[in-house]
Amino acid sequence: MGKTIYIFSSGRLERKENTLVLRSEDGKRVIPITSVSDIKVFGEIDLNKRLLEFLTQNKIALHFFNHYGYYVGSYYPREYTNSGLITLKQAEHYLNGEKRLFLAKSFVVGAILNILKNLEYYHRRKGNLKERIEKIKDRLSELEKVNTVQELMSVEGDVKKEYYSAFNDILESEEFFMDKRTKRPPENPINALISFGNSLLYTTVLSEIYHTHLDPRIGYLHETNQRSFSLNLDLSEVFKPVIVDRVIFSLINRKQIQLKHFEKSLNYSYLTDKGKQIFIKEFEEKLKTTLQYKNLGKVSYRKLIRLECYKLYKHFLGEDTYTPYIGEG
Repeated sequence: MGKTIYIFSSGRLERKENTLVLRSEDGKRVIPITSVSDIKVFGEIDLNKRLLEFLTQNKIALHFFNHYGYYVGSYYPREYTNSGLITLKQAEHYLNGEKRLFLAKSFVVGAILNILKNLEYYHRRKGNLKERIEKIKDRLSELEKVNTVQELMSVEGDVKKEYYSAFNDILESEEFFMDKRTKRPPENPINALISFGNSLLYTTVLSEIYHTHLDPRIGYLHETNQRSFSLNLDLSEVFKPVIVDRVIFSLINRKQIQLKHFEKSLNYSYLTDKGKQIFIKEFEEKLKTTLQYKNLGKVSYRKLIRLECYKLYKHFLGEDTYTPYIGEG
């Protein structure tokens, strides 16, 4: 499995025989195609059809982010593994209300249980999160009575509100304070970190889906409508607490990310390029971290995301019932 290539400089990305070449103000960078899993672009780059054909041949997705780190869109090569049968099965599970609700509820349950894992871990260390944990457990128990995706998202929203309010108890910093979750634009540095981390995760999950038989356009918790991709948003809900949030806690508590890594002129609501690079380095380290997983031995978080896709695949074929990944405490 190759690695994710991040491009911050501006210039031109092109094919040179059987390699990629980035020509920028920083000079010439040669990237062996066999070492690449996907590419995430933050700079202003030029490219041509020859390059896109080369990326398609090598099954490499290209993801674009704007200056502020927001996800803009993807070049998603022709679906070389897509199966007509699986697409039909995915559509069937979307159109059948009961089947759709089961999957949507599974993603939310996975997200909430992983949120609780985080809170219980910090409660053991600090002893100040018991009340929040109990409130979230109460909301979790209400999911049994939920009959619509809209009600489900309402419960999830309440849980996340309680969870985000606990960030101030978890973080050991006077510089960072969580008031409320805001997205576009984020109103403070923590919101900026959450938004940036989530964008990275969405594209990471999308790249993993690309290497399976699943169709990323059909989601269950997030509405399948005019949005290009939604299944990656669904799966990301399960992994946000164990990947993105843990990266944020680690970076702030170890003082690797500080206010100087945010754009002061924009009310500290956006990361500087240096801040993005610090976050990306920690994010990639987290994806490479391995843990014991069932009977497979040591597995990285990136591999866990791929395995989650395969679990859905088996669910759609009726071979097994999907259960979300629950992290370690």
